[in-house]
Amino acid sequence: MKIFNLLFCLMFIFFAALQYNDPDPYVWMPIYMYSAVLCWLAFRNKFYPKAYLFGIICYSLYAIGLFFWKNGVWDWATQHHGEDIAATMKAEKPWIEETREFFGLVILIVVLLIDYFFSKKRKATV
Repeated sequence: MKIFNLLFCLMFIFFAALQYNDPDPYVWMPIYMYSAVLCWLAFRNKFYPKAYLFGIICYSLYAIGLFFWKNGVWDWATQHHGEDIAATMKAEKPWIEETREFFGLVILIVVLLIDYFFSKKRKATV
């Protein structure tokens, strides 16, 4: 778990840095940095299940919105036939940006879920 958390901590810091040129860095930089800090703490064997749940709930609510909002993931899949979202780094179409953001949230949710369940399992065995 130490390597897992160090890897994702570094990845989330890198993802946050990439948001610098994004139209809404004030939203996405804190989102990625919150998870980076939690991964760093987990790397240092400090687990905070309530903080994981807070992130999971917030990210899930945002992801649900991104899925169903106009130009969201549903529109990308149904109206734009799953157009390639990785062809270029510049998201010229709104559904591409929203879909990428959705999948970023999915990654964050999965990592926090893994840490949450690991912390619960760890607590049960200690």
